[in-house]
Amino acid sequence: MGSIRVKLDLVLADRRMSLTELSERVGVTMANLSILKNGKAKAIRFSTLEALCRELGCQPADLLEYLPEEKT
Repeated sequence: MGSIRVKLDLVLADRRMSLTELSERVGVTMANLSILKNGKAKAIRFSTLEALCRELGCQPADLLEYLPEEKT
């Protein structure tokens, strides 16, 4: 089974925005954004994804990447 990689840190760096600023803009706690950023989240609400995309001026694919399982 593959996995989903969250690229929030890359998008934030590209936008020169802090996690604190993003948290204030989207109304999501720092703790929840940190869990998402560090790839520990099990799910994300569409409303949260929409808010992130709105504030970061990006598409969902800019934030999420599918990594297929490597064949052995």
